[in-house]
Amino acid sequence: MLFFLCDMTQRQYITFSVSCSNANKVGYSDKQSYPKEECGIVGIYNVEEAANHTYLAAYALQHRGQESSGIVSSDGERLFRYAGMGKVADVFTPQKIKQLVGRHAIAHNRYSTTGASFLRNAQPIRFDSRLGTMALAHNGNLTNAATIRKSLEEQGSIFQTTIDTEVISHLVARSRAANFTDALVEAMRQIRGAYSLVVLTGDTLYALRDPNGFRPLVMGKKDDGFIFASETCALDIIDAEYVRDVEPGEMVSISPQGITSQFPFGKSSQNLCIFEYVYFSRPDSFVFGKSVYNTRMRMGEILAEEAPVIADVVMPVPDSSSVAALGYSRKSGIPYHMGLIRSHYVGRTFIEPDQKIRDFGAKIKYNAIASVVKDQRVVVIDDSIMRGTTTRKIVKMLRGAGAKEIHVRIASAPTRHPCYYGIDIPNHSELIAATHSIDEIVKYLRVDSLAYLSLDGMQRAAAETEGGNKDAGYCTACFDGKYPVNLEEGDANYSNQKTLFSEYEIEESA
Repeated sequence: MLFFLCDMTQRQYITFSVSCSNANKVGYSDKQSYPKEECGIVGIYNVEEAANHTYLAAYALQHRGQESSGIVSSDGERLFRYAGMGKVADVFTPQKIKQLVGRHAIAHNRYSTTGASFLRNAQPIRFDSRLGTMALAHNGNLTNAATIRKSLEEQGSIFQTTIDTEVISHLVARSRAANFTDALVEAMRQIRGAYSLVVLTGDTLYALRDPNGFRPLVMGKKDDGFIFASETCALDIIDAEYVRDVEPGEMVSISPQGITSQFPFGKSSQNLCIFEYVYFSRPDSFVFGKSVYNTRMRMGEILAEEAPVIADVVMPVPDSSSVAALGYSRKSGIPYHMGLIRSHYVGRTFIEPDQKIRDFGAKIKYNAIASVVKDQRVVVIDDSIMRGTTTRKIVKMLRGAGAKEIHVRIASAPTRHPCYYGIDIPNHSELIAATHSIDEIVKYLRVDSLAYLSLDGMQRAAAETEGGNKDAGYCTACFDGKYPVNLEEGDANYSNQKTLFSEYEIEESA
């Protein structure tokens, strides 16, 4: 149940909820066998109908988080906030957008990498301090958040959420700096880990990226205004022009006095998340200066070079593997077909008949095309394998449709380690590549062969794709366990990714 309160005297919008997960216990709840999306952020400055444009940009970033969505707008003095559980189109109505007045706005789509799934954790978060009112939206994961939070709580701070992002607001509020900009810099200098941030005050928009550059953040221009977003597809939908990436360690601020750029957080080696190319970003986006489509295509081509097989058909597990499968087909000469059809109307919960259907979870999401795979030697291309449960069900489905041979090829290296920088990759013990050999995985999946793209092949694909920094360094910690930013003692469990409704089944707030 969602309640929407409007105090017209202050023009501030307040949300609270009773999040009843009993509905999620009815029937089938798909335990994710793929890495979950992260979060998507948007910031817009000096654009007419800023909230509406922000809504559209957030809609384009829906693939990065479907758990909650929020927008904070500004008329130059006051901030107006609305957030709700669910997808962008479900949370916002035309009436709510009209109440979010002003020419500046920020937005956030959330998937919880830290903190449980309920409304009080929805972003952007908004708070007041002696420096004024501030709202911020964060994509990433702060690896020292638990340490800082414990220290702040011991000093009397009261936290309203369970998300790591709130730590930033407390550090800003406690700063003795003379102005907001200096307080924000002081706060972020205490933060470690992955962050791309948009921060909105009454008349200023800030965009920040951590010194390692883990998460993407692009800058665009529309008329006399500026746009910041996680991916360029958010610029395309509102006819904004891509200008450049916000650089690792950079803070851009835009105010009535103009636009400024500074690098106040020190130097670090670049560690761009290579999984953005593998899975997360939309193929029509440019991320880290490179075409996601072209990079995935090159990954598929190199996979065909490294792991050839004699077969009749190449097919993807749609949708994120479709481009890599096309690259594999093009390089190998094996015809490309869509052997699986994916439903695009899948939610998190389904009502299953009392008479159980075998592999209901897989069938509600995918269906095999018998005319494509029957009596064929099939190469199945997927972007990654986490637990292996979904892949096993897909293989069983293809066998049932008459496939003669099934050869699985993965367009990334074996995922053997969790991520602490904002991606929901399972723990080490749940990752099949971390606990089983290739031969053991082949037996578990019941396939004829299995091969992964090498880590060198992944990096080569990124390097050979036109655009961006040719010498850019990539974070590959989920593949090789080499973490660029260490966790502080006591933070490992806090920074571990949280699954939906893992903390509470019912939450009430007034």
